[in-house]
Amino acid sequence: MPDNLHPLETLLRERIVVLDGAMGTMIQQYKLSEQDYRGKRFADWKGKDLKGSLELLNLTQPQVVEEIHAAYLEAGADLIETNTFSGTTIGLHDFLFQGEPKRGRKDQEFFQRVTDDVNLRALVHELNFEAAKIARRAADRVANETGLRRFVGGSMGPLPVAGSISPDVNDPAFRAVSFDQLRQAYFDEAEALLEGGVDLLIVETIFDTLNGKAALFAIAEALEKSGSNVPLMISGTVIDKSGRNLSGQTVEALLISIAHARPLILGLNCSLGPDEMEPFIEELARISPYYMSAYPNAGLPDALSPTGFPETAETFAPKVAKWAQNGSLNVVGGCCGTTPDHIQALAKLVRKFSPRALEAATGNT
Repeated sequence: MPDNLHPLETLLRERIVVLDGAMGTMIQQYKLSEQDYRGKRFADWKGKDLKGSLELLNLTQPQVVEEIHAAYLEAGADLIETNTFSGTTIGLHDFLFQGEPKRGRKDQEFFQRVTDDVNLRALVHELNFEAAKIARRAADRVANETGLRRFVGGSMGPLPVAGSISPDVNDPAFRAVSFDQLRQAYFDEAEALLEGGVDLLIVETIFDTLNGKAALFAIAEALEKSGSNVPLMISGTVIDKSGRNLSGQTVEALLISIAHARPLILGLNCSLGPDEMEPFIEELARISPYYMSAYPNAGLPDALSPTGFPETAETFAPKVAKWAQNGSLNVVGGCCGTTPDHIQALAKLVRKFSPRALEAATGNT
C-alpha cells in the first residue's frame, strides 16, 4: 500500500466508512428558544430573529453542537461533518445581514454587498473556524477513548441562490448571483474550515452544478493559499424520481462536470429516501472512478410522521445497508431526519460487508 495515502483513504480501502446523520434534526430536539440562539453575545441583536440560524450555535451554544457530534461518534460514525451547511455570507444573509434583497435587477447588487461586507465575512470566518474546532474536539476525544481515529469533514452546502437558474420566469437569462460572488462566499468558508483543522472538505447537496463548480474553484484557491492538501468529497442531490438535479443534470453529467476536481469521494445525499435513491446510487457506483458515498434522507418528508420523516432506524438501516451488500458503497450515513439511532443501526449492518472496489467502476463516462 502506498505510504503517501491520506489516512482516510487508507481506511476506505479497509472497510466501509460510516458518516454521521442530520445536524438540524438533532438541534430541533433541544427546542432552543430565541434567547438560546442569541446567547450572551447577541442578546441585544437589533436585526431579525436569530432562531433557526443553526450555524450561529457554534458561537452561542457550542456545547449543544459538541454533544450532537459526540452522540454520532459514539453511535459508530467514523466521519462527522461540521455544523456549517449554510455557513457562508450568502447562506447567512437572511439572519445576519442588515438589508433585504430586491426582486429583479437589484439582486446581484444585493449579494455583492453581502459578499463584500467586512463584518459579515469576519463573523463567517469565526463561526466556521469554531465549528471545525468543536468537531475536532469531539472527534479527538472519542478517538482517544476508543483507540480508533475519527475524521472531521468541513461541510459546505449549496446556498439559497443558484448560478445557473433564473429566479425570474419572464427573463430566463437573468441571474440573481454571479459566479464570482459564489466563489468568494465559498472561499471565505473553506479558508476558515481549513484553519480550524478539518481532515477533508465536503461540497454537499449540489442541486445546481454551477454552484458546486464555484465551490470547487474556491477550494482550489484556499488550498493553494494555505498550503494544505486535504482530500475532497463531493455529494450531489437529485430532486425527484427523474434522477436529475435542479439544473437538469443526470448523475452521469454531474460526474463529468466535477471530474476535473479529482475528488477522493463522490456520491449523493439528501432529497430522496433510500427507496427512491437506490437506482441513482447504483448508476453512479457503476460509472464513477472515485470512492462512492451515499447518505439519503430518512424517507421523503411526511408531515404526518412524528419526526417529519417516515423511516425509523429499524426500517432505514436495512434499506441502505443493501447497497453496501451489493458492493456499491465506500461511505454511508444519513441526511435529513436521521439521528444517532439511525447511524448506530446502519453501522452495525455495514460492518459485515466489504467496501466497493474502485476497479468495479467501468469508467465509461
